Amino acid sequence: MTPPRARTWGRIGQTPVVRVRGRGPGRVSMAGMACYKPGERSRLIYAIREYRGRKDEPKGFGWRDFRDLIVRARIQFGGPIVLVWDNVRLHLTAGMREFIDASADWLTVFQLRPHRESAETAAYVSRLWKQRYDWA
Repeated sequence: MTPPRARTWGRIGQTPVVRVRGRGPGRVSMAGMACYKPGERSRLIYAIREYRGRKDEPKGFGWRDFRDLIVRARIQFGGPIVLVWDNVRLHLTAGMREFIDASADWLTVFQLRPHRESAETAAYVSRLWKQRYDWA
């Protein structure tokens, strides 16, 4: 899947659309986490899923794939993890909630409110963090 040309374009407030001319009906999905730890380099931990249209082949990621990605991040970093999530449907499933509750000793999740600007989002997460950990 090597495209000869790619371009991106999007209006303000809309997700850019990437059009790639390539071969075949395949689809590639990617899920990733930007990870930061004080005193270390930042890392991108990601997983790629390729879909070729075969029978019983999953088209995208499920909640178990997100769970495995979080566990891989914990193994690589070796410490607690704080996730800041948007309202993607798979982030809100019952299986994922059970996993989060079972991993509460090392996993903290902040669920963002929908349709917030970046400055408001940063202030919202900061306020939640301070309330949860009683920081002034």
